[in-house]
Amino acid sequence: MQLTIENLTVKYGAEIALQINKPLQLSEGDRVGIIGSNGAGKTTLIKSILGLINYQGIIKTDLSPDKMATHMQFNEYTDTMPCKYIMEAILETKITKNPKLKELITYFEFENCLRKKYSKLSGGQKQRFTIIMVMMQEAPLTFYDEVTSGLDFETRQKLMEKLINWYAGKKSSLCIVSHYYEELEQMANKILILDKGKVIDYGGKEQLFQKYCGRAVIVFETSPEHELLVKNYKKLASPEHLIALEVKDEAEELALTRLLLSNDINYRRSSNDIEIMYSNAKKIYYQEEVNHEL
Repeated sequence: MQLTIENLTVKYGAEIALQINKPLQLSEGDRVGIIGSNGAGKTTLIKSILGLINYQGIIKTDLSPDKMATHMQFNEYTDTMPCKYIMEAILETKITKNPKLKELITYFEFENCLRKKYSKLSGGQKQRFTIIMVMMQEAPLTFYDEVTSGLDFETRQKLMEKLINWYAGKKSSLCIVSHYYEELEQMANKILILDKGKVIDYGGKEQLFQKYCGRAVIVFETSPEHELLVKNYKKLASPEHLIALEVKDEAEELALTRLLLSNDINYRRSSNDIEIMYSNAKKIYYQEEVNHEL
């Protein structure tokens, strides 16, 4: 499976919704996390690849759209029959005669939901239903658009664990849109950062983290006292309630953590924090854009 996108432009009326200039490539086994705020172009990109909207440019792939599977953020099914019959009608198979379907139903613990109507399912059950339908396609490329949106923390955790374990060791390529950064830290090996329809950056997860955050980051709650204490360390862009510091080597990290511990400050250390990476990628991108204009 190969997918290449270059010189892509999508417009909604006169407004440019997505613009990709440099080539983006996705290969067999890639797990691409797509991040960006609302209106960044994430769903527009998926619809372009699937051929659902008009675009200018090149999307080159050895897969036809019918060989791709898609889990979109919102899905609705008929409410006139139990889920069992909806599943069998859409998939054109009987559960009792299809070992693959029975395996997925058991794996996602959906047996007790088969007799329920779709509208009577909980949010997590609805997501599991749709995931089963998507996975039955065994597609070389699958899109997951906000697969855990609207679910409580425990349900999200359980669902993500199921997905991670299911795809472990498989050659399937995935594109995962999520605003939960920890999910992408677990599932993705590449990250595509979009903002206002532009590509901020694209590459390996570790590569991008090192590019924007260095060896590791130390994160803790902000306060005037904390700001003063670490004023000599390099501060990274971060959410307003947090201080994120770059540590360039082991010696600097050891000195910083000793300083924080001696002042009884709780901290978190990460070498793959996608939220911090995302914030700094955007900051640098727009700084360079301003400098270029000057």
